[in-house]
Amino acid sequence: MKVTATLSSKFQISIPKALRDEQHWKAGQEFVFIPKGKGVLVLPVPEKEQLVGIAKGARAHIDDFRDRQDRF
Repeated sequence: MKVTATLSSKFQISIPKALRDEQHWKAGQEFVFIPKGKGVLVLPVPEKEQLVGIAKGARAHIDDFRDRQDRF
């Protein structure tokens, strides 16, 4: 689906209804804007309930972590 929108004089963009319906986006939902080259990714911020179990099996050993100093 290819849809377009126009940036208003108040720097607002209305998301077309067909896209909102397809993505199940609701009024008041929070979004994050991620710069990507000359564009921007717009993604809904997940609810806490959606994050349950996302890191299942991840190791939580505090002495076995990496940081930027151990990279090349």
